[in-house]
Amino acid sequence: MGDLGLIAIVAGAMLLVIVGVLVALTRLYQRVDRGSALIISGAREARVSFTGALVLPLLHHAEHIALGIQAIVVERSGAQGVVCRDSIRADLRATFLVRINQTIEDVLKVSQSVGCARASDPAVLHELFAAKFTDAIETVARAMDFAELHRRRDLFRDEVLAVIGQDLQGFVLDDVAIDRIEHTPLTALDPNNLFDAEGIRKLTEETARHNVVTHELRQRERMDIAHQELVAAEADLRVKQQHAEAEAHHRRQLDSFTAPRPAGK
Repeated sequence: MGDLGLIAIVAGAMLLVIVGVLVALTRLYQRVDRGSALIISGAREARVSFTGALVLPLLHHAEHIALGIQAIVVERSGAQGVVCRDSIRADLRATFLVRINQTIEDVLKVSQSVGCARASDPAVLHELFAAKFTDAIETVARAMDFAELHRRRDLFRDEVLAVIGQDLQGFVLDDVAIDRIEHTPLTALDPNNLFDAEGIRKLTEETARHNVVTHELRQRERMDIAHQELVAAEADLRVKQQHAEAEAHHRRQLDSFTAPRPAGK
């Protein structure tokens, strides 16, 4: 075998090695789906990639972490309803939309404090933030009367966002949706509770005042209807009288034309 044959063998072997290395690198390269990040832990420090990275066996440990929006529902009702400034208790349901902030620092902070898999677990997120979000709701509700709270949901939402702020340990609060606000039924209130007792009094007074106004409106409606019916009946009677008088006048005219003349005239 000559020199050309040896060169061909060496070149073929090198090509196979290069192809093998490329195939191995392709298999070792981990892509990152949109809405997630890849955390690669090495001997020195952890790295974060939002697109993809090469993960070498034995040298690296890689985990994916979801960055998508997660919903945390906070609901207070009955005896646990929030107390407004006017002592009226409100049943309330709000949905908080949170996600991991897409920065290297915040992704690493969440992965170290919560864990990659736990960071997208609804139960874990509820445990982390439900108390903080509930405190914000109660704080804002105490500064607003129930009527204002019910009417100005946009203001209530903005105030809750302001109270919570941005310090969520790597997470970001995107928005709050106020799903339901209504006053707690009287049957669910405790008359021995100071706030509930005051709320019961105000709700009772408001209900009584509303009932009086409703009764007056209904009475006025009945009177208006009776008056309209009387006016219509009087108008109908006048029309009938006019019609009868016209007929009588017409008959008198006919009788005057058809009556026989006296003899000799």
